[in-house]
Amino acid sequence: MEAPTIGSVILASLLLKLGSYGFLRFTIPMLPYASYYFNYVIYALCLSSIIYASFATIRQLDMKRIIAYSSIAHMNIAVLGLFTYSQAGIEGSIYLMVAHGLVSSALFFCIGILYDQSHTRLLQYYGGISMVMPVFSTVFFIFTLANIGFPGTSNFIGELLIFVGLGHRNSVILFVASTSLVLSAIYSL
Repeated sequence: MEAPTIGSVILASLLLKLGSYGFLRFTIPMLPYASYYFNYVIYALCLSSIIYASFATIRQLDMKRIIAYSSIAHMNIAVLGLFTYSQAGIEGSIYLMVAHGLVSSALFFCIGILYDQSHTRLLQYYGGISMVMPVFSTVFFIFTLANIGFPGTSNFIGELLIFVGLGHRNSVILFVASTSLVLSAIYSL
C-alpha cells in the first residue's frame, strides 16, 4: 500500500502472477500425481482465501487497499482454474491472469491520479468526483466493472471459463467460488 503507483502496478500486473505461473509451468507438469493428490487442499486454501480477502476488502476505507485485496481474491480464482485440470479452466485461468494484470494496473493508475490531485486515498473524500472529473469517472467506472467481472469485460470471460471448468469438476466448489461474484460486486461498488 505504501509503494508508489508504479510499484503497485508492477506488483499487481507481474509479481502477483508469478505464483500462478509457477503452478502452471512447473508444479502441474512436473508433479502431476502430487498436484492431483493435494487438489482438495488447494481448493480449500483458495476458497478460504477468496472469502477472507473479499471480506477484508469490504472493510477497507483506503482505495489502494481495496484494489490490492481484491487482487488477492481474483488470483485465487485463477489458481482454482488451474487445478480444474480441464481445458476451459486452464484457459480461463490464463486469460484471467492477463486480464487482471491490465485491469488492476489501470485501477492503480486511476488511484494514483486521484492521489496526485488530492493527496489522500480515503474513500470518503471522493463523493461527487464525477462533477469535477466526468471523463475520468467514466473510465474509472468501466475499469471497476471489469474488476467485478461484468459481462462484456475481460475478467468476465476468464471467470466464466474457470466456473465452467469448476462445474465439470465439483459443483459444491463451484457454488462456494461463485460467492466471490457477489462479494466482488459489494466491495467494488
